[in-house]
Amino acid sequence: MLSMKREDDEKLWDLLGHAAEPTVSPFFARNVVRKIRAARGESKATGWFSFRWLVPASAAAVAVLAAFSLRMQMPDRGHSDPSGDKLASMEAQDSELIADLDDLVGDDNNSWDDSVLL
Repeated sequence: MLSMKREDDEKLWDLLGHAAEPTVSPFFARNVVRKIRAARGESKATGWFSFRWLVPASAAAVAVLAAFSLRMQMPDRGHSDPSGDKLASMEAQDSELIADLDDLVGDDNNSWDDSVLL
């Protein structure tokens, strides 16, 4: 390889010293990739349907469907439980039955009440 010394051509070196340096656009890489994709025949529409976007979009759709299905299966907390109301009315009926049985037997030691507490 030939190397040029300053003494060989001083006018050329002076001219090169005053020349503006080349600048590269900040969007150089983006523009190069765009040209490569255009040469391959890829369009903007195929970029949206690529595997890179398909996986996160389908995962988000599955998450939304799972949350919706779980919401539909969970009972509402605002409504009272009808089985609790039935249990309270059954306890009231049992205590009335015990009182009636005590009256029939005529026993004052309330043996029925002691057995309920156990």
